[in-house]
This record gives sequence, C-alpha cells and structure tokens, in this order.
Amino acid sequence: MRQPRVFHLLQRAHTALFRAADHALKTHIGLTTSQQAVLFSLVKNDGAPISQIADQLHMGYSSLTGLVDRMEAKGLLRRQPSETDARSVHVFIEEEGRAIVRSTVPFTKGVNAALLEPFSNDEQAIIEKFLNLVAENASDVVTEHSPSASQERRSA
Repeated sequence: MRQPRVFHLLQRAHTALFRAADHALKTHIGLTTSQQAVLFSLVKNDGAPISQIADQLHMGYSSLTGLVDRMEAKGLLRRQPSETDARSVHVFIEEEGRAIVRSTVPFTKGVNAALLEPFSNDEQAIIEKFLNLVAENASDVVTEHSPSASQERRSA
C-alpha cells in the first residue's frame, strides 16, 4: 500500500478548512479565524503578554501586533503596558470580544463534530494523537529532513 502524501494532504486540508471558516466567520460576524483564536486565547489567559499570545498561536510578533491593532479598533480587546516591564504589552479581552467568543463556540464545536462524525471513537483518538504529534514535532521533523540536512547526510 502506498503511503499517503501527508504533507500535501495537511496543506490542502488546512487551506480548505480555514478558507471556509474565514468566509463563514467574516460573513456572519466580521471576524477572521486568526482573530477568533486570539479571543479564545484571551478567554483562557486574559491579560497575557502579546509575545506569549504570539508564541501560543505560532504567529509572528509583528503579524499579531497588526491583528491586535485591528481588534482593538473594533473594541474587542485592549492593550495595557506592563507595570513591571516597559517593553511588554498585555492584552485584555473586552466584553464585546467575550460576546463574540460566546457566539462562535457553537460554530467551532459544530465544525469539530462534523469533521469527526464519519470516524469511530478509536479513529478519532488516532486523529487527535496524529495532529498533536505533528504540532509538537513539526519543527524537528522538518529540520531533520530539510535540504541542507539531506545534503549533510550525503556528504558524511
């Protein structure tokens, strides 16, 4: 049996899923999936430093800063300079942001349920294990198999 082209399939799935989710959220709420992720993060850790949110969401600091700018302009969150570190900025969710989280949780749960519905509980556990493995080890796997690593193995 030929192995699935996992790298390609993950890219296709990610692009299709987030394109559709972005379209649905923008159409009905005026929000992107990235903005939703920031709000979900703040619900769990309100007042987090912007650098911590960037790390958690695997976003570049400058990309997240622009996103936070737009969200602050919409009244979804606010920034506050750190009282202990002049270089650090903390982000707090506003009530309008909390309301959006409450209204989008059913959407997210519904999408999750629909994606997993065709699979048995055992298959769902394998899917979860696989996706966590990818998320936790992607950097190491890619580095180990990068063109420069392949060239070094051939030279040795």
